[in-house]
Amino acid sequence: MDDVPAWAVRLRAERRGKLWTQREMAKQLADAADGRTRARFPERESLTRMIKDWEAGRHQPKDPYRVLYCRVFGMDESELFGDDPDSMPPGSAYLGGDEIEALELARRVAASDVGAETLDRLESAVDDLAMAYPGTPPAELLNRVREHLSYVSHLFDAKKTINEHRRLLTVGGWLSLLASTCHIDLRQFRAATTWLQTASQLAEHAEHPEIAAWCLETEAWRAVTTGDYRRALTLSQGAQTVAPRGSSAYIQATAQEGRVWARLGAGPETRDALARVDRLVSPLPMPDSPEHHYRYDPTKRDAYVATTLSWLGDPAAESYARQVLNRLETAADGPPRPRRAVSARLDLALALIAADKPDEAGQVTLTAVTSGSLVPSSYWRAREVINAVEAHRVPEAVELREAYRALIGPQ
Repeated sequence: MDDVPAWAVRLRAERRGKLWTQREMAKQLADAADGRTRARFPERESLTRMIKDWEAGRHQPKDPYRVLYCRVFGMDESELFGDDPDSMPPGSAYLGGDEIEALELARRVAASDVGAETLDRLESAVDDLAMAYPGTPPAELLNRVREHLSYVSHLFDAKKTINEHRRLLTVGGWLSLLASTCHIDLRQFRAATTWLQTASQLAEHAEHPEIAAWCLETEAWRAVTTGDYRRALTLSQGAQTVAPRGSSAYIQATAQEGRVWARLGAGPETRDALARVDRLVSPLPMPDSPEHHYRYDPTKRDAYVATTLSWLGDPAAESYARQVLNRLETAADGPPRPRRAVSARLDLALALIAADKPDEAGQVTLTAVTSGSLVPSSYWRAREVINAVEAHRVPEAVELREAYRALIGPQ
């Protein structure tokens, strides 16, 4: 393994993450080609052997196969074939991990092809990764998720019962969904799309409506980040149709609908969605792990209310955002969630602009921008406030703009 080039390891890891055999990979490459290119393709068996050679690192694929690989995986050529880890885009490296070695050792000790113990540990790993999401840089978390996806793909070839197969599909669905979410945070949208499609397919095979609903809600969030609010509205409402009533996915999709209505400037619809979320969340106890990305909790509702009201321009947004930020900074609601704290600062800054307090808005935004916790999918939110601060001709606006440019790097 140590002698296999990094690009070859990535080719294999990405294929396994899609749960494809090498023969199925050959079909994917052929399907991605245009008619003229496909006409020059070798026979399927020959292409499968070529894929084996590429994944073994014997030689790199040349065009048109390089282009087709990138098209199938939704990745840039430098991201997929770059050899220098320091020059690769965030999250593009596949790294072996102690977590996977431990899982494989436990499986072998249990003398089982898959077995309940291995699945129990994989399901626990999914929860651990979901709980790590609020405080882990997305590129770092993505590497861990990819490791587990590759291992899950490996287990699909093992003997297992129907129930074990379904549990494995469910684990793969959650992991694929989390991989897509990390790619969205990094604004790697093509890769996000492929992983979201995989998560949706696995949810269908596992007959798991909550994962299916989370796929729609996650796509709705991506649409929000790109300003496609009408599509985000359709997706968030569709997620509510698919999700089990009262589930975390159902509540999150309802909250997402409220945020979309706020971006559209629809006050009555926004408040109706907020009221529905409140009715759903009020009876819920605080979960044992409120930082879990796929478990809705009462504190998340307050954070969403702050965001929604700030987007709507409601004066109440300022007090909500201050309360949320205070609780997060004092750890009153559980372990630190730096990403949620950054969002609360941006909510507060936007509310301060509406309250004609641009100086404080600039200071709060500067703290968010320099926190080290602002992910690329939220850069647009910071940019929105910075533009407003500059429009008020606040003296600190120059420093704020420079900090933002340093954050995003060369564009």
